[in-house]
Amino acid sequence: MKHKEELIQSTIQQKGLSRCDSFHGTIEFIGKRWMGIIIYHLLDGPKRYHELLFEIQGISDRLLTERLRELETHGLVVKKVSEPTSRKVEYELTKIGKDLEQIISAIFKWVRDNGCNAYDGKK
Repeated sequence: MKHKEELIQSTIQQKGLSRCDSFHGTIEFIGKRWMGIIIYHLLDGPKRYHELLFEIQGISDRLLTERLRELETHGLVVKKVSEPTSRKVEYELTKIGKDLEQIISAIFKWVRDNGCNAYDGKK
């Protein structure tokens, strides 16, 4: 078991995810306000900033920018500029970002199966 944990820690550090070095830290990171929803919307493919802002009702400009930077810093999202002279920028999940698809889908399934009020954050 110890060898497996060491291997996981080594992989996490190699991918630049030192701040998400534990299960608890990873859950906290993904569970940050709007983080899971942003990942969910990027599962469909690359999106421009304003597409995300339009699709994610209620998120502020500032918070979307902050969350995208965090996702980029942790290697889950890459910011792509289509042309060097263009301001056209798209955000796309990296491989490790795409690896979250099963987890995000499982959470959505759980909510669907248990109703939206299964957990409302107030308990």
